[in-house]
Amino acid sequence: MSAPGEPDDELLGRVLLTRVLEPGDEVGGRWVRELGAGGVVRRLRGGGPALPGASAKRWAGLLARAEAARPGRDLEAARDAGVRFVPPGDAEWPGQLDDLGDARPLGLWVRGRPSLRMWALKSVAVVGARACTEYGAHMAATLAAGLAEHGWVVVSGGAYGVDGAAHRGALGAGGATVAVLACGVDRPYPRGHTRLIGRIAEQGLVIGELPPGDHPTPSRFILRNRVIAALTRGTVVVEAAHRSGSLVTARAAQRLGRHTMGVPGPATSGLSAGVHDLLRGEAALVTDVADVVELVGDIGELAPDRRGPVLPRDLLEPAARQVLAALPGRGVAQPGEIARSAQTAPDDAIARLYELRALGYVERHGDGWKLTRQAVMSVRDGRGPG
Repeated sequence: MSAPGEPDDELLGRVLLTRVLEPGDEVGGRWVRELGAGGVVRRLRGGGPALPGASAKRWAGLLARAEAARPGRDLEAARDAGVRFVPPGDAEWPGQLDDLGDARPLGLWVRGRPSLRMWALKSVAVVGARACTEYGAHMAATLAAGLAEHGWVVVSGGAYGVDGAAHRGALGAGGATVAVLACGVDRPYPRGHTRLIGRIAEQGLVIGELPPGDHPTPSRFILRNRVIAALTRGTVVVEAAHRSGSLVTARAAQRLGRHTMGVPGPATSGLSAGVHDLLRGEAALVTDVADVVELVGDIGELAPDRRGPVLPRDLLEPAARQVLAALPGRGVAQPGEIARSAQTAPDDAIARLYELRALGYVERHGDGWKLTRQAVMSVRDGRGPG
């Protein structure tokens, strides 16, 4: 029996098995359901015959992994990195992940202060192409900012393109966002998003199935998507080519009975072809946050008004006002210049600029940004654009 405050055999078993079984392994999940994590570990470390469904070659590989695993050391490394392990049955465990059956995660490594269970209750996934267009980035950031402003948690995968734009949109609106990684949450990937993922951990949550220090692989990216789909009430695909991984998330959401939504793009855009295929099926077409909230919201929850942007400047959040004030009265400014003048990080400045564009204050010209005519006029008469 474990001493008070010490992890029990079942918890240690689950931590160990995150080193042994790949995410979404349904055969291994069945073993855990039937024998418990501790029972599976005893079979792996006891040198007995292979469990049902495992070939001799695979069993030998699992035995080698189990022998090398050090669950106590993983828990210690996680604590040092500000990461906790949340297994099924824990008070913080999101029950909707149980819909995955034997493909349910063995547990989740969680970085950040909020309760994952509480945040997941009102969450929406926003996913799409890594090599997205400016239109895709704008739609992702605008939708995420709108969802965040209406109390929804935005979930995505932390990748380049649509994922990053969605996270930045939510952060820029001062809202809640969750990044689901295909690697250890203490080793952010992609490396170019280290700063962004750090900001998400400070303001929201970074979660994953892989233990500390573990690396991503192509299959882990695909399998990670089932967690995004199961965790949320619905999935919005912003841009996706025919073979995009974000379509895996959408199809998983459909299998799980979650809402599946797509943002239409130009008929000539290959990056919208996968979304259009979804829309020819059971996915719902959405073009703004009102469409999304109408689908995923509680009965009686009102969608946002569809009026145009009329926010006066003094109703903007201070950080957004600071970025807006950093733009020159005439001409175009580059994001780096705006960030320096606003005394903020480039990522935050860009998120705020997309937010301000959605509200009608700024517009993009090439790589730069400038005030809209309405915003310039509002400086003269003290009103917001409208």
